[in-house]
Order: sequence, then C-alpha cells, then structure tokens
Amino acid sequence: MTDFRVHSLELFESMPAPSWGPDLSGLHKNDIYYYLQSVKGQKKEWKDVPADIKETFMKLGIPQAEQKLLAGVGAQFESEMIYKSLKKEWSQKGVIFCDMNTALTLHPEIFKKYFATIVPPHDNPYAALNSAVWSGGSFVYVPEGVHIDLPLQAYFRIEADRMGQFERTLIIAEEGSSVHYIEGCSAPTYAASSLHSAVVEISAHCNSYVRYTTIQNWAHQVYNLVTKRAVAYRNAHVSWVDGNFGSKVTMKYPSIILKEEGAQGDILSIAVASAGQHQDSGGKVIHLAPHTRSTIIAKSISKGGGRSSYRGLLKVVKGAHSVRSRVQCDALLLDEHSKTDTYPTVLIQEPNVDVGHEASVSRIQDDQMIYLGSRGITKSAASAMIVNGFIDPFIKTLPLEYAVELNRLIEAEMEGSIG
Repeated sequence: MTDFRVHSLELFESMPAPSWGPDLSGLHKNDIYYYLQSVKGQKKEWKDVPADIKETFMKLGIPQAEQKLLAGVGAQFESEMIYKSLKKEWSQKGVIFCDMNTALTLHPEIFKKYFATIVPPHDNPYAALNSAVWSGGSFVYVPEGVHIDLPLQAYFRIEADRMGQFERTLIIAEEGSSVHYIEGCSAPTYAASSLHSAVVEISAHCNSYVRYTTIQNWAHQVYNLVTKRAVAYRNAHVSWVDGNFGSKVTMKYPSIILKEEGAQGDILSIAVASAGQHQDSGGKVIHLAPHTRSTIIAKSISKGGGRSSYRGLLKVVKGAHSVRSRVQCDALLLDEHSKTDTYPTVLIQEPNVDVGHEASVSRIQDDQMIYLGSRGITKSAASAMIVNGFIDPFIKTLPLEYAVELNRLIEAEMEGSIG
C-alpha cells in the first residue's frame, strides 16, 4: 500500500488540473491539510462516542435511525471513521461493513482483488490524489444470495478549516445479492477553501442489485471533486441517486460500465446552484454488451446567480446491439442572473440501438405564483412547492427520513429566492 500511495502521488504531481469545466484556480493544494484525526480510536458503542460528536449525530437522528431502521451506520469526521456498527443479522450472514482501513487489515484478499481496479490512480488527477492520501471511507461486501433489505448508511463531515477529506468507498455485491448504501455529507462554513476528493468503486456481479444514494450539503467554500464508477456484470442492476447541494464547485459524474449482457444502469441526479456556486454534474454510461439498458435523468436548479451544468457521456460500442438508453436533462432557472449549460456526449458505434436524448430549460411562471398566492401561500413557500414538484422523481427514490430532509434543504435554499 505504501508503494501504491507513492506511485499515486507521483502521478498526481505529474498530471495537470482539468482544462475544462469549472474554475479551480481558488484551490491551492499546498494549503490543504491532508490528514486530521478527529477522535482517537474507532467506537462501536454509541455510549463511547465523545459528547460533541454525539451531539452532531443526535441532530442528524443517526442513533434513532439505526435502532429503528438502518442495517448499519458509519460516520467519518475529518480523516477517520469514528462510529461504525452492523446489525448482527447481517454480520452473521457474512456481510462485511467496515471502514477501509479495517478492511485492508482484516480482509486483505478481497481488498486487494478489487481496490483501484475500477478507478485506477491514473484515471484523473483527483483520483490519483485520493489514491495517494486516502483515509477512512466504507468497505461493503455482500455474499452470494444475501439481500440486505434495510439501508447501510455512512456520514462524512468536514469540521476543520482548509481540511481535505479523501475517503474511499468500495462495494462488492456477489451473485444474486442486493444492497442499498446511503451516504450523507456536510461541512460547516469556514473562510478558507476545503477539499473533498472521494473515490467510489462498485462491483455488481451477476444478477445483483446495488443502489448508491448520496445527499451532500457542503458549505459554500468546499471544492467537491469526486470520482464514482460502477461495473455491472450479466443481468446486474446498478442505480446511482445523487443529490448535490452546497459547495463552491462540484465536479461529479457517477458512471456505470455495463459490461455483460442484460446489465442495467440508472443515474438520477439533482443539483442546486446558488450564488457563487458552480454545480457541474451529470452521469456516464458505457454499453459494452448487447441487450443492456440505461437511463440518465439529471435535474438542476440555478438561483441567485448560481451556475449548473450537465456533463454526461452515453457510449455504445460496436457489437452492443439491442441497447436501449434514455438521457433527460431538465434545468430550472429562478432568476435572470443564473446560468445553466448542457454538455452531452453521445457516441453510438452500433446501428441496431434505441437511444434518445432530450434537454429542457424552464422558469417558474408568474401564473403559477399568482395562483398559489391567491391560496394564501407565501412566495418562498410557493417557490419551494414548485421546485419540489420539479424534482419529484428524485424525492420518490429516497427513504422517508431522507425525503423529509431533502424537502427541508429545498425550503432553506428557496427562502428569499423569489421576490
């Protein structure tokens, strides 16, 4: 691992920053703390977690959620996982849910087989940086035929100024298994820029199902530069559900490689860009086999001078016949100062396919606001209602407590944005 890290660092130092996409000139790599220890030692019992961190978890409802709903919970403050548990029901069936450092020590055979095989260090500069300095993150292994019917959850938080968080997540779903992994991210407001550069790798084997849900609400000085990629084998199904709030800049394009016949992939993303923010998000699907299916639905909301961009790739290689794919990009502009862009790339090398792409841009209509106002609804509440209708397909995919939280985020974002 040390050799891997050194090699990755050499790659990072030799690779230029992206010349496309959002402006990254405000991110100074020499000003970032690459490792900070929040609390010494990982805690498995809730009573052992320090009071200040426990208070944050209580506000999030994690302990209660774990007791009543979740199959497992992990949380990372700064560079280290500090609270990780898994219900006995699943651990007795061979499910592994631990932090990446523990997985490297206790499960080296599985770790080495899959680590950095889907997102190698040379993939891009920030994948190289993560590979060099990674710490924390989640390791999930679901044995053959095991169906986890409750979500696994991880929570990542940046508490320090100029902090870099570089968690790495690896999910392996063996044949005929299923798992839903939910990730939450947040950071308080600081004056100096912070960096979140994560890597997520998913290996979905034959007839498996994996859903990965992210709700992020970073502070407005965080650069969120993330690489997420999955490989789906025969008849496997991978679903990315991606919610992007906050951050100064987000560059995140969840990807699915449909490697074998019958594989399916879905990407559903929502991005909200406020003043001083650039949300550059979307999705990528690569069809390598016939009879594969994919859907990309990307919705964005821009307000207060914010900018949202859809950047996506749909590729069908020659020989991958009978492919069906749909790409839909919908943007909502809340004022005349905000911006939205669409950068779709569609590469079709096989004629026998059914592929479609559509994009739309709209604004909140005056007659909608007048009608809701005539019913006694305030402007901010009315705008939030319209926006919630716009992102309804996203809301419907979330567990109840996350849907409620997302509605609250939308209401907070919309407050004062109209009128």
